[in-house]
Amino acid sequence: MTAPARRRPACRAEFRSTPAHEEYRAARDLLLRLRGDREAATAAFRWPRARHFNWALEWFDVVAEGNQRTALEILGAPDAHGTVPVVDRVTFAELSARSDELAVTLTEAGVARGDRVLILLGTRAELWETLLGCIKLGAVVVPGYQDLTRDEAADRIGRGGIRHVVCAPELVHLVGESAVPVPGVRMAPGAGGVPGWLPYPDTRDAGRRRAFLPPGPTPSADPSFCYFTSGTTSLPKLVEHSHAGYAVGHLSSLYWSGLRPGDRHLNLSAPGWAKHSWSSFFVPWTAGATVVAPPDGGLSAELLPGVLAAQRISSLCAPPSAWRAMLPYVTEGRGAPRLREATAAGEPLTAEVTDRIAAAWGVRVRDGYGQTEATALIGRTPDTPAPLSPLGHPLPGYRIVLRDPETGALGESGEVCVDLTERPPGLMRGYADRPDRTAEAFADGLYRTGDRGERLADGSIRLLGRNDEVFKSYGHRVSPMEIEAVLRTHPSVADAAVIPGPDERGGLAPYAVVEPRGPVEPELLRTELLTLARRRLAPVFVPKSITLTPTLPRTRSGKLRRSALSAAGDAA
Repeated sequence: MTAPARRRPACRAEFRSTPAHEEYRAARDLLLRLRGDREAATAAFRWPRARHFNWALEWFDVVAEGNQRTALEILGAPDAHGTVPVVDRVTFAELSARSDELAVTLTEAGVARGDRVLILLGTRAELWETLLGCIKLGAVVVPGYQDLTRDEAADRIGRGGIRHVVCAPELVHLVGESAVPVPGVRMAPGAGGVPGWLPYPDTRDAGRRRAFLPPGPTPSADPSFCYFTSGTTSLPKLVEHSHAGYAVGHLSSLYWSGLRPGDRHLNLSAPGWAKHSWSSFFVPWTAGATVVAPPDGGLSAELLPGVLAAQRISSLCAPPSAWRAMLPYVTEGRGAPRLREATAAGEPLTAEVTDRIAAAWGVRVRDGYGQTEATALIGRTPDTPAPLSPLGHPLPGYRIVLRDPETGALGESGEVCVDLTERPPGLMRGYADRPDRTAEAFADGLYRTGDRGERLADGSIRLLGRNDEVFKSYGHRVSPMEIEAVLRTHPSVADAAVIPGPDERGGLAPYAVVEPRGPVEPELLRTELLTLARRRLAPVFVPKSITLTPTLPRTRSGKLRRSALSAAGDAA
């Protein structure tokens, strides 16, 4: 095992001098330089198109060599006084060496290039080591969340074609009892002595680490990540991305985020979701920023502002629901967070969120839009003037067109699509388990997102909702998002959802389900909300009824599960 260690310096030098690394660095540096000028960045940016590229070897390892700056800080659970400690801290150089040792160990155990590896590690340093190690050796990463059920685990192992599993010790029983066997390696920290399981290597022991020597260059088009979609309306699909897809594709996400070298970035997305690899892996380390990871289970809205201030966070990315939940705890003046960047994705922001945060903390929360199937497509960039546009403009590297789903004509409203004339690398390879759905998504020279939008006079785009969520009432297209945005402006509304229900004359009509903020008088709130809707919306958009619920159903990633509200809407 000494040969790889002797050859490693030559290997590093070889990667450093490759056109792939230089092209990637040049594209990144251009976006950093033009972060305040979206039009110039859009005009100048070109996607790196190297035939071979391995982000972990040819980017991360190169910038990590001798780099003792902190790459990762992990926060622990709050103590009795509400203090949130840092429980682990790892430098770029340490992560590079530790992921090398893991890559060697996995290779020796039989993990090969192209094998799919299910990762269920939660928020621990081993997660980031495993992501880097699998990318290095060319294995395909299939992230999962910690509260996966036994049935979900069996589904993912079976439909996902999983060969190997690396998981947290508390989840060994879950995978071991899955109805679908794992044919290859099963590894977990602290699993020594458990039959059929390999212990995770002691990557923290510098004296025992071995350098990883890749067997050859990594084709950019090879699969690298597979993610199961959130499955809000159907069985989750398996989205497959290439090495270029996420590593190169997330240059658009980097531009949207506004991150700079040396930033301290906190992202609330949990491991297992695509947004976690966006904002807690590729984007910050491409920028040269530090990832500050919240503990498993997240941070409460009450504690979050204090944590942002205490940990000197310069950039926060959180779903709109988390920003809304934090509003009662937003304070001004001394001790307030000093964010430079504040971003949100998943659902549209409301004016209340952006205005309250801007007034208290001096930073405007910027909206962004992407998918599990794609990197960041549209967003409000750091140079967006106030008042902010409804969603934002297409990001560098993406040409967005709007297609009428019924006629196929391109215009100023319709389904949000990506022009494939020069196919952006940030789009998925396809649905690994559904070639028919892949063919539907990529057709007529376009990638179809399934979301509706409209282009405004300044070229910005406003989302109207999913194709399967927008419905017709009295001959008019009704967007639930527009109604929800109005209902959320009421001070007693924490959240709102709109779904279609039966209407004798119009066929369908909007029904609202509202989550109150604090104690309310139900009938009074309903009356006030209907009055608000009649004042702000056209008659066809006014909800036919309003139902109150303690909590709106959401997926683990924070997306609204409208399908779970259909019965409430129909019965209202």
